[in-house]
Amino acid sequence: MTYPAIQTQSREALRGAILDAATRLLVDEGLGALSMRRVAAEVGCSTTVLYTLFGGKQGMVEALWLEGFDRLWRAEEEALAAADPLGRLAALGRAYRTHALANPDYYRVMFGGAVPGFRPSDEARALSRRTFQVLVDAVRDCIEAGIFPREDPGLVASVLWATVHGVVSLQLAGDFREPEAQEIFARALRAVATGFRTGAAAGE
Repeated sequence: MTYPAIQTQSREALRGAILDAATRLLVDEGLGALSMRRVAAEVGCSTTVLYTLFGGKQGMVEALWLEGFDRLWRAEEEALAAADPLGRLAALGRAYRTHALANPDYYRVMFGGAVPGFRPSDEARALSRRTFQVLVDAVRDCIEAGIFPREDPGLVASVLWATVHGVVSLQLAGDFREPEAQEIFARALRAVATGFRTGAAAGE
């Protein structure tokens, strides 16, 4: 590898370590622990490095939020390999759950209000929307295939997301435990998808 490539790789590794440490501090000890000095101490670098990478605490929090969505996007990309529209939709639901269970700290930053009062920038919100857009696209493919009736794909996607998000959030909160949690998730996903299917497709 060239030296610039090595430098880039090291920079990304450092950035990832900083975000992981910051998220862990935030979830384990609360917002008061999320100071630039404390995060730097956890990683073993200077605060100058953090300011260089993120510009300040607000920039670091937004980076945490975006990192969670980046990880979700990577999980979703694997699900997009399914050729069957309904299979792709189910795979996206499972990818969402897998991401949440593998990254519970980031999930809480994304959706759990781990940073009270935090509002991502318009640019960050735009970047995060691709994780929902793939769900809308999968629903639209189901509509075009005659599996779902013709209606607003964004509305259907929102209902599906709300269902998956609700079940996953309850599991992370400790209300559902394995192996029952897996069965509850599968049944909820199947029930809501069946509710949207057209008459002919619902009998399949």
